Amino acid sequence: MSLRGGDPAEIGGYPLEARLGSGGMGTVYLARTASGRPVAIKLIHQQFAGDEEFRIRFRQEVAAARRVSGAFTAAVVDADPEAEHPWMATAYIEGHTLAQQIAKTGPLAGAELRTLAIGLTEALRDIHRVGVVHRDLKPSNVVLSPEGPRVIDFGISRAADQQTLTMTGRVIGTPPFMSPEQLQAPRGVGPRSDVFSLGTLLVYAATGQGPFDADSPYMTAYQVVHEAPELDAVPAALRAVVEPCLDKDPDARPSADQLLERLRDLPNEMGDAAGLRGSRTRDVDTQHHQGSSLGGGAADGPANSPRPHRRWRPALAAAVAVAALGGGIAALQLGSSDSSAGDSGEDGKDRTAAAAEAPLPDGFRPWRTTVPNDKGIPDEVRCVPRGDALFCGGGGVVATRLRISDGKEIWKVKSPGVPMQGMHIAGVTDDTVLGYRIPDDVASSGKPVQLVALDARTSKELWSRPISGQSQIYTGRSQDAVVSGSTVLSVEPGRKRVEARDAHSGRMLWSTPVPAGSECTPVPAGQRMYAMCAPVAQVANIEVRNPVLHTLDLKSGTLGKGIPVAGPVHPVGGGTGGGLVLLHQRLKGPEFLGYDKALRVDPGSGRVSTRPLRTTYNATPGTADGTVYFAEPTGRISAVDPATGRQKWSRQTGVEGASGPTASGGVLYFSSPSGRVVALSPRGKVLWSTNPRAEGLGGEVNASPRVAVSGQVIFVAAAKNTVFSFDAGKPPKSG
Repeated sequence: MSLRGGDPAEIGGYPLEARLGSGGMGTVYLARTASGRPVAIKLIHQQFAGDEEFRIRFRQEVAAARRVSGAFTAAVVDADPEAEHPWMATAYIEGHTLAQQIAKTGPLAGAELRTLAIGLTEALRDIHRVGVVHRDLKPSNVVLSPEGPRVIDFGISRAADQQTLTMTGRVIGTPPFMSPEQLQAPRGVGPRSDVFSLGTLLVYAATGQGPFDADSPYMTAYQVVHEAPELDAVPAALRAVVEPCLDKDPDARPSADQLLERLRDLPNEMGDAAGLRGSRTRDVDTQHHQGSSLGGGAADGPANSPRPHRRWRPALAAAVAVAALGGGIAALQLGSSDSSAGDSGEDGKDRTAAAAEAPLPDGFRPWRTTVPNDKGIPDEVRCVPRGDALFCGGGGVVATRLRISDGKEIWKVKSPGVPMQGMHIAGVTDDTVLGYRIPDDVASSGKPVQLVALDARTSKELWSRPISGQSQIYTGRSQDAVVSGSTVLSVEPGRKRVEARDAHSGRMLWSTPVPAGSECTPVPAGQRMYAMCAPVAQVANIEVRNPVLHTLDLKSGTLGKGIPVAGPVHPVGGGTGGGLVLLHQRLKGPEFLGYDKALRVDPGSGRVSTRPLRTTYNATPGTADGTVYFAEPTGRISAVDPATGRQKWSRQTGVEGASGPTASGGVLYFSSPSGRVVALSPRGKVLWSTNPRAEGLGGEVNASPRVAVSGQVIFVAAAKNTVFSFDAGKPPKSG
C-alpha cells in the first residue's frame, strides 16, 4: 500500500516506503535501516500522544517487546516512546497472519498443524521466561513466516510482576481468545492465561473455528467463562493435549514448558482437521504482515461492529447469554399441543392459510436459491419484497435483487469484509435499497461499517456513509440504520448525533445532537420513532441498565422529553397508540435467565407501565398487532398480552430456534434456521408446517423474522445464505 498524502516521509530517521495498515491506535509503515534491512514502524496516532495513560501503556509495550525479542517474535530494532509522536520499529516479518491463511485456504492439518503448535508453544515459553504475559494471543497476532510462526504485537502485554494497566472503561483483549480470568478479573491474569488462549488458537487452526464460538460475542464470552469447549472436530491426538489448556481453573492448566513436552510427542499425521473451510470465526481480519497488527486496543475494535468488538467485562453476556439452541429438538412432532393452546389443530389437516387474496406473479413456481459471498463463510440473509423483486442482504452481501417469479438473480453487490452475524439488509424504498458494507480489514483498522444506498433497478451505488454500529447493545439486534418511508436514520461514527437522510439522494434532512453524556440508537415502533439512550459508561461496559427513551420527530429530528426506564430491557415493537413495548431481562450475575416483565411506554404522558409475566421466557421475542410472541429454542411458541402480562396461549411446534412472527392475512409465520416454517392462527391453531430446507439447527439469539410475504407468496431465509419461496395456499407438505 503506497504512502498517502499527510503521511510522514520518515520516522526516527528511517525513510518510509509504504503504508502497511492503520488501526484505531496507530499506523504501521514499511521502512528500511541504513543497511537496507526492512523494518515495520508503528506510529501512534497523534490524539493519543497527549494521553499519559496511553503513553504508559505504550512504554510497557516497547519494554515487553524488547524483553521477548527472540526466535519466535519480532525483534525491536528501535523505539522512542517519549517522542512527541511515539513510535516503535520492529523487524519486518513477511507472511500471512494465521487468520488470513485459514480464511484463504482453510484449517491446518498434519505436520503443518504440529509445527504451528510447537512453534507457538516455544514462543510462549520464551515470553514467559522473561516474565512477560502476552494477553492477546490470537490468529491475527501470529504471522506464518517462511522460518516458522512468529508471535507479534505486545500492545496489551505486561510484566508478570506489574499491575495490569487497563484503559479507563475497557477490558482489553479479544473475547473469543481470552481466558475466563481475563473476562472476570483482568488484573489477576498470569502466564496460564496465555496457555488458555493458545489452546483456543490451536482449536481454531485445526478446525477453522474457536472452541467457544457462538452466535454473538456476548454468548462467546459467556461460554468462555461457563461452558465446556467444543472439541469434537479437533484431531484426537491434538485434542488430548489441548483440552487441559482450556480448563477454567488456571492452576489446572499446564505451563508452556509442560505443554511443549506433550506437543513434541504428537505424530506428524494427526488426521485432517474436521472444521469447515472458511468457518466463521470472531477474528478473521484480513491483516497484512507484521505491521498490520496495530496493537494497543485489540478490544477497542470498530465503533460499529454489530457484535461490539469494543469494550468487554464479565457482565457482557447478560444481554443475550444462554439461550442454548440445541440439536435433537428437530425430532419433535409437528403441531402437537397441550391444554393451554386454546384451540386444537392437527398439522396437515388444514393446509390452507388465510393468505391475502392476490394472484400469483406470472410464471411463478416455488423456487430455492442461495446468495453466496466471496468469503466462503455461510450465514443468513434477510429479504424484503417490493413489486416484482425480492431484495436480500446480509452474510457478506450488501444486497441482491431476485426475481419473485423464479428466484433468478438480477444483480448482486458484495461486501468485502467477513460477514457479521445478525447484520442484514437495512431496508428498501420504492427506488432504493439500503444495506451495509463491511470493510475487509474492519477488525484491525477501526474503519466503520458503511451504510450503502443502491439504485433498486440497476444496483448503481447512489451514496454511502460511515455509521456507528452499537444498536445491539441497546436492543439485542443489529439494526444500525432504520428506514421509515423514504427517510433513513442512523448515528454518525462519533456517536454524538442522530442523522436523517433522504434514502435515494443521501441528502441530509436533519442532524440532532444526543443528550449530553449519552449515546443513542433509533428504535422504530410502528409509525413512531424513538431514540433509546444510555449513559456513555454503561454503553462502554455493554451493560445498559438505565436507558432513557425520547420520542423522535421524523420531520424535524426534535427529541421529546426523556422517559427513564428501569432496565435492562429490550424493545420489541410498537404497542397501541404509538407506544413502545419493551421486555425486562432477568439476570443472575452475567447469566441471562429470560424475560420476566413487559413494559409499555405511553409517548403522550411519558408514563411507563410494567407488568410481570406469568413465567420467565428464555426465548426470541417478536410482536404483531399489539401481542408479544415468544419462540423458545425447543419450538414452543407463546402469545402474551403486554398490557396484563397474561399468557393468551402456548403451542408446541417443531420449529426449533424460530424467529418471528411475520403477520399477513390473519396468519402468523415463524421459521427456523433450518427453513422449517409454521403457520399459526392468531389464537394459536397450527394451520400447517413444513420440513427443513437447509442444514441449520439452533440459530442466533434474538434473530429477526426470517419470513417475508408478498400477496400469496411466502419467502423464507434460512442457514447458509439460503432463500426459498412457495405459494401460501399450497405450502410444502410435511412428512
